Amino acid sequence: MSPSSYRLLLLPLLGFCLIASGAPLNEPLKPLPAVPQQNPLRVELGRQLFNEPRLSVNSSLSCASCHRLESGGADNKAFSIGFNGHPIAIHTPSVFNASLNFRQFWNGRADTLETQIHTVVQSPSEMGSNWELVVQTLSADPAYETAFGDAYPDGVTMNNVQNALATYERTLISANSRFDQYLLGDTDILTREEKYGYQRFKDYGCITCHQGVNIGGNMFQKFGVMGDYFKTRGNSTETDLGRYLVTKDEEDRNVFKVPSLRNVAVTAPYFHDGSAKTLEEAVDVMFTFQLGRIPSAEDKVLIIQFLKTLTGEWEGKPL
Repeated sequence: MSPSSYRLLLLPLLGFCLIASGAPLNEPLKPLPAVPQQNPLRVELGRQLFNEPRLSVNSSLSCASCHRLESGGADNKAFSIGFNGHPIAIHTPSVFNASLNFRQFWNGRADTLETQIHTVVQSPSEMGSNWELVVQTLSADPAYETAFGDAYPDGVTMNNVQNALATYERTLISANSRFDQYLLGDTDILTREEKYGYQRFKDYGCITCHQGVNIGGNMFQKFGVMGDYFKTRGNSTETDLGRYLVTKDEEDRNVFKVPSLRNVAVTAPYFHDGSAKTLEEAVDVMFTFQLGRIPSAEDKVLIIQFLKTLTGEWEGKPL
């Protein structure tokens, strides 16, 4: 029997199967919370606005154009296309569970969903509009005038547009992943290999940065801790500077918000530059430049099997 096969046989002794089904596990990662209670009128209004192309200056682009809920809350491009038909400069992250991130955008320049929305609508490469035009456009639509009047005492305003969108986005929780079910005590929901992949995820130190309820999204980290990722990749761009663009602090050069790993198996490509086309490639980059280690082929396969258990559901269907 090979050492790796022997390790797999020891899984029950590691505690994976010792806890009775139905009892929450005492693990460093926690299941997603329930969708918070929200004003249903504002949620529905936010849903409409999320799909509203008139938020962009030429009515060509809505939030849903780049954050496709049927595709994991992102899109399948390295760089989404802006209102002007040109690619934007940085990869679009998933909108699912974004409300659980401690900052918004890769460089963390927005503290809230509302601030993120405020920025994107006015971005010269994304929606290219301005709030005066947005409010004027929505106010001229009788359906929106009624919907805003029902949801907000002061009707259509910039703050209310942002609040309605943010309220809707707070309902975009991709619950009931197989890993969440495991954390809640259904220890049979994962295969032996998936459980071992989770153990290796912890053993190698991936969990040092990909932590918390969102399995990421709660800290900043330098991209290239154990090697110069950008020199190896070549063709540096301004967005590669990361948080440095916000703080101008040299220590923040190439520092980014650690992305959430939830739904990672269905949100390729990866990283702020969209450079990793597959999950396997992304794992290789993380091991090389963040951990400075080369995993065994078996361990890599097991970790990827674990990562695939993080795919949640939306409206009762797997993403």
